[in-house]
Amino acid sequence: MFIFGKKVRNRYLLLGDIFLSLVSVLASFLIRLELIAIFPTYQQSLFWMLLVVAIIKPLVYYLFGIYRRLWRYASVRELILILSAVTTASMIVSGIMIGLFAAGLYYGFPRSVLVIDWLLSLVFVGGLRFIFRISAETSSTAAIDSALQRRRKKWILVIGAGDAGAMVVRELQKNPQLNMKPIGFLDDDPIKQNSQIHGVPVLAPLNHIEHILQTRHVDEVIIAIPSAGGDVLRNVTEVCRQSGVAFRTMPGIYELLGGDVSVSRLRDVDIADLLRREPVRMDPEALGQTLTDRVVMVTGAGGSIGSELCRQIARQNPAKLLMLGHGENSIFSAITSLKESFPYLEIIPLIADIRDERRISVIFDRWQPEIVFHAAAHKHVPLMESNIEEAITNNIMGTKNIVEAALKHNVQRLVMISTDKAIRPVSVMGATKRIAEMLVLDAAHQHQCAFTVVRFGNVLGSRGSVVPRFKRQIAEGGPVTVTHPEMKRYFMTIPEAVHLVLQASTMSKGGENYILEMGQPVKILDLAEDLIRLSGLEPGKDIEIVFSGIRPGEKLSEDLWDQGFAYSPTSHPDIHQVDSEDILSSEELAAVVDQLLQLARQGDQEAIQTLLSDTIPGASIRFQDTDLNMVE
Repeated sequence: MFIFGKKVRNRYLLLGDIFLSLVSVLASFLIRLELIAIFPTYQQSLFWMLLVVAIIKPLVYYLFGIYRRLWRYASVRELILILSAVTTASMIVSGIMIGLFAAGLYYGFPRSVLVIDWLLSLVFVGGLRFIFRISAETSSTAAIDSALQRRRKKWILVIGAGDAGAMVVRELQKNPQLNMKPIGFLDDDPIKQNSQIHGVPVLAPLNHIEHILQTRHVDEVIIAIPSAGGDVLRNVTEVCRQSGVAFRTMPGIYELLGGDVSVSRLRDVDIADLLRREPVRMDPEALGQTLTDRVVMVTGAGGSIGSELCRQIARQNPAKLLMLGHGENSIFSAITSLKESFPYLEIIPLIADIRDERRISVIFDRWQPEIVFHAAAHKHVPLMESNIEEAITNNIMGTKNIVEAALKHNVQRLVMISTDKAIRPVSVMGATKRIAEMLVLDAAHQHQCAFTVVRFGNVLGSRGSVVPRFKRQIAEGGPVTVTHPEMKRYFMTIPEAVHLVLQASTMSKGGENYILEMGQPVKILDLAEDLIRLSGLEPGKDIEIVFSGIRPGEKLSEDLWDQGFAYSPTSHPDIHQVDSEDILSSEELAAVVDQLLQLARQGDQEAIQTLLSDTIPGASIRFQDTDLNMVE
């Protein structure tokens, strides 16, 4: 059996260590004494040292665990282990040899051989193991060389010479089977210009990308700036598209929470990338203090926001995670995904309708949640215009049941997820969410408890949202349907919104209405055109855009707070607090809620819409015979 073969066992390493340890001792004496005439004087000490080394060193190496390592994957950590094991073994050998010399077992002993032996042992032990790694890498590379020779290597330009860009280049170099060779970086940092990272040069600032693509052979551009703003990504992708060069991107900062960056995470640029803002400040310590070892409940846990809440809460090691939802399939899917990432977390699936007061009370009584995130709601505006009674019972009565159960069972914190459509609502959905907000805030004020509301706009990628619909329409060849050329919305990615919700929950003292910083509203038409271009097509030429008209309950633009009222900053730069809004008194609110629930039971849609419009400040909801064909 050849010692460098692929299936070398660690017993051969043991034999190799014993042999090389004896060679090290002999070499140390030869180096020290140079075969001079007095060499025979030290023969006795040489034999004793050979005996001690043959016993002590393999034993110490074994105790340090170096025979349990897979040395083909050796790294700096293994180098430190070798240094520690060899040094410890040499110190023990030195102590024994000096002790034997003091006991008079031999008379000639050059102490400098101990230092020489230590240095040679480091070289021999480390070298033997790293030969295995070099051999493994060489054989692995040789095994794929023939396949790679049949494939043309792709030349890669990396945008961003920061940590993410450096990691991308390192991964490409470590994985030759990808057949991708980085040729250079583009980065705006003047300090990095004309320097090299992992042997790859920083070619120029980012605004030189068009010139680089014209003068150099580039097969693909990888955008490795996870925090890049939408304008940067839009400029890069537009230049690549015009030059006919493929492009991909690293995930955004929120997609990387709890994960490692690797080449396998590279993906095509998505419309969500173009809406990126500067990354928000994260405070994992505050989240940990709030969520760790607590019993946390999420309502609507099978939905887009609810399931992402569960994912980010799970990273904070709660004592239990209670996932409450009405749809068994969505809860099953969310739990299955979570269990793969957090196998040791105790997850309790709870199938229940939040409108069932008795069932909700039993759940709270049995599981005693300490923190509740209330994300369960009917959210689709046109759909609720034709199902008004359901909007009332789910969004208002369901929230009322959750709030009352939380008060009865002394829940420490309750956070309700709300929407910008609750401000000056023109839709039934928005109006019911505004009443739900009032229920939460009224309970906080009346009972001095940490109940709060977090309000934000549209989230990209949620079920039924505009981007998945645009993608489907583009895949089908068009047309892409936009309601109105001037319609604007605030947008945020789901992980970003959820992270800020969790941050807001840590700041709550009770009764706050928080709004999230969402940048400037974006035209839906611009989104559609960008997504068509990202698909390699031209709007109006390859894919038509048609305007379908504003649907029932929709506005051209949304607001995050009433314009007549102020808001103030919080300790987090991306979270603001509404200072004051027109709200109903506790008595007025209770009377309105009772009346709405009574009208919902009677099925009087016109009266419901009139009451909502007359009750909510700034609301403008009038009865309309909803055309179900306009509900998409």
